[in-house]
Amino acid sequence: MYIGLGSNLGDRRSQLDLALTRLRDIADVRRVSSYYRTEPVGHARQPDFYNAVAEIRWDGPAAKLLAALKRIERQLGRVARFVNGPREIDLDILDFGGVVRERPDPVLPHPRMADRRFVLAPLAEIAPGWRHPADGRTAQALLAAISGGPRVRRLPRERPAA
Repeated sequence: MYIGLGSNLGDRRSQLDLALTRLRDIADVRRVSSYYRTEPVGHARQPDFYNAVAEIRWDGPAAKLLAALKRIERQLGRVARFVNGPREIDLDILDFGGVVRERPDPVLPHPRMADRRFVLAPLAEIAPGWRHPADGRTAQALLAAISGGPRVRRLPRERPAA
């Protein structure tokens, strides 16, 4: 299972770090991508995002995972604004073990992930051979198929203080 993380308000790196800490409290986090700085999609007049993808193991239904992710967002101060607007933290289920469904929530796999470089770049980093459950293309193939669009740049890992 894969979770997308994003933040573009406040200390974005710290927000992702805190979200991962909270995610580790509820699930077995297997791998985490590098952090990526990405231009916003949709509403362009906002700060760039920091994005990442985490591979997790979860022993429950998708609806309970979604509820847990929304709870983490609230704990980290997410404020509802408008669609594609700025946010303190955003946690999305990208893939839930290959399940394909249109309802009830969550829609699986994430309905826009195949078109979003900011999801596919970190996903391809940690799981290049992952296959989209609906069309079978790999993360790398989906990423290569995207032309143009917002820039995505891998950030250097922070070094611990000496």
